[in-house]
Amino acid sequence: MEQCAVTTAVPLAPRVRVILANPRGFCAGVRMAIDVVDQVLDVIDERPIYVFHEIVHNKHVVARLAGRGAVFVDDLDRVPEGKIVVFSAHGVSPQVREHARLRNLTAIDATCPLVTKVHSEAVRYARQGYQILLVGHRNHQEIVGTSGEAPEATQVVESPGDIAKLKIIDDSKLVYLTQTTLSTDDAGVIIDALKRAFPKIKSPPSEDICYATTNRQHAVRMIAPRCDAVVVVGSKNSSNSVRLTEIALNVGTPAILVDEVGELPDPLPWKGKEGAISVMLTAGASAPEDLVAAICRRFVERFGATLEQWDIVDEDVEFNLPATLKRMMTRKGIDPESRRIRVVKAPISSDTYGATALTVSAGKARA
Repeated sequence: MEQCAVTTAVPLAPRVRVILANPRGFCAGVRMAIDVVDQVLDVIDERPIYVFHEIVHNKHVVARLAGRGAVFVDDLDRVPEGKIVVFSAHGVSPQVREHARLRNLTAIDATCPLVTKVHSEAVRYARQGYQILLVGHRNHQEIVGTSGEAPEATQVVESPGDIAKLKIIDDSKLVYLTQTTLSTDDAGVIIDALKRAFPKIKSPPSEDICYATTNRQHAVRMIAPRCDAVVVVGSKNSSNSVRLTEIALNVGTPAILVDEVGELPDPLPWKGKEGAISVMLTAGASAPEDLVAAICRRFVERFGATLEQWDIVDEDVEFNLPATLKRMMTRKGIDPESRRIRVVKAPISSDTYGATALTVSAGKARA
């Protein structure tokens, strides 16, 4: 009896198209905070250098700086008297600053300037006799620091459900401020509820949610509905990275938050159209670009992906160094102006990302 060979068709892997969002990743405030620690380690010979709290909410950044000699502490009493301590990007309260002074610590302030702006608003409104309704996550370091500027005048509002529990003295002397890394959608829901409850409530003179948070969220809203999936690079304790994931899910696109390339699913669980999958790739403001590049290389090498970069907003932001660090540099003969911190769009090369990327402006992007 003649036997026939039986072949089993092997399904072809789907074509993968990775769409890199611009902007993504580090904002100028995060870049400044990380560079401050790096430059302190460059300029100062003593080790270790102490940092109060994680400099940013990303375990890879923290691990790299720890490898250079930074020690991260959650209690200033763990810092030996007279040593250097760097305050993180999320800011600290006046009580923490005073504690550092009493311990004779040399404090270098790496607080994001946009967080400092909210601190200044809290101080100003409290002096004017306003009660401050601070919209944000109660235990987030930024909220702890901001509320510490005027603790007697400040109440934290995490959700519309908190409004009924507020203790209001005079509803004509109310102002709301917000955590800089909130989702604009989430903040909007709470702010609208506050305005319904207290029609006379005052708004801050300018938007508290930072430009980088707003731009990255806007990019997700623009791109995610045109993709089959969204991959957000960031740590689970990064508020803004979590928000990006939630926004993608809210517009109806499957989304995952990954800390590194090893967390990328294989095989890819998403379905596309006609054998092709479009994946949006973005990163929270505290996620370094080398993690994004590693995920791009995996997409290219494992799935034969093509890369595109969709330009939604071009950022070009520059921040100055903290005054204490500038004085240290000057004493070492280093010109601080040569070390200013600037954040621009990252160039994409095949060596780093696995392929070159077609750049598409927002107005010309196709689904």
